[in-house]
Formats: sequence, C-alpha cells, structure tokens
Amino acid sequence: MATANRSLITALRKTAWVLRTRVTYQWGHLGACNCGHLAQTVTQLSKAEIHAAALKRGGDWGELAVDHCPRSGLPVDYILEQLFELGLRKADIGHLEDLDDPKILARLPGGRRWLRRNDRDDVILYMETWADLLEEQLQRDDEDDPAPARSAAIDAA
Repeated sequence: MATANRSLITALRKTAWVLRTRVTYQWGHLGACNCGHLAQTVTQLSKAEIHAAALKRGGDWGELAVDHCPRSGLPVDYILEQLFELGLRKADIGHLEDLDDPKILARLPGGRRWLRRNDRDDVILYMETWADLLEEQLQRDDEDDPAPARSAAIDAA
C-alpha cells in the first residue's frame, strides 16, 4: 500500500471531488480514466497531455507503471515519477486502474467487496475509501511516534 502522507490523501480527495463535478470520465482514455484523473491532479497536465504521453509507450496504467524507467526520457515516466514521489507504489497504480486493492475493498461501506473499474461513482468511492484508510494509518503512525508532534509544539513556542 502507498505511503500514508497528507499530500497523497489530499490528492485522492481532490480527485474524487473533481470526478464528482461531472468532468469528462472515460475509462478507456489514459488521461480521463482512474489513474489519468489522479495524474491530472498531481501534475496539473491536461487529460490530452497525459493521454499523449502514455500512448508513446502503450499499455494500460498498470503496465506503464511496471515498465517505468526514470531515465527513459519519456513523458509518461515523468508523470509516473510524480505519482511515486507522492507515495504511490507500482502496484498501487494497477490497483487504482482496476479498483481492486484488497485492503481498500475490505473497507468499503455496506458490505460491498468489489467495484466496477469503469464506473465513475465506484472510482470516487474507491479514492475516498483509500484516503480514509491512509488517514487512519497516518493517525496511527502519529500516535506511535509522538516525537514529531512534540517537536512541532516546541518549535512553535
């Protein structure tokens, strides 16, 4: 699972909010699909720019992540690098595209345990559930290591 951090949580929540506003969503379009929308949020690139970059290598986002090479010079690797810097792992990219991370699915409300990867509402639910899960992990991490909170309080004084 991705590294829990505020930036990633914010990006997931913002992307879910944008999807809720009824922007273009198209699972088969590399710039307007599940990963494409998160990439738009993180990189500030347009759906067309992301789609064009991804097509230069080909494959779906899961395959693009597996084939990622930071020294390739390909624009899609720059996009992926920004997602990885946010705390995502290669597996997270594939799970987001297919909405199938078992830890996230186990947390879905109402007993649901599967989602349709090409359904806007399911993408929103997946991203919000993932953000909630990461938020809880971050809170547990803060409780386990209160030193950063103490340090911040000392610095503020």
